[in-house]
Amino acid sequence: MKETPFSELPPGEGFVFPGEFEITAVGRAGAGLEERVPALLAAADGVTVIAGSRRLRPSREGHYVAVCVSFNARSRDAYDGAHRVLRADPDVRYTL
Repeated sequence: MKETPFSELPPGEGFVFPGEFEITAVGRAGAGLEERVPALLAAADGVTVIAGSRRLRPSREGHYVAVCVSFNARSRDAYDGAHRVLRADPDVRYTL
């Protein structure tokens, strides 16, 4: 499959900035990610967390938790930075 550079996408396709997005961070339950994920995002440059958007989903056996947060990003760099700041946390296994 050939990748198309973002700059070559037709209008209306791909990410549009500034824009509203959702990010999910997955990590061990009990690690405090429920509070830390929104705080880390709020501190990221070019990102504004949407109040009241946080959702939690525990794994079936309760060992992990997925924390979903909606946010506004002013640029692709800000969007990528949101993922970077969460992935830098040792308790976050991965982001989506």
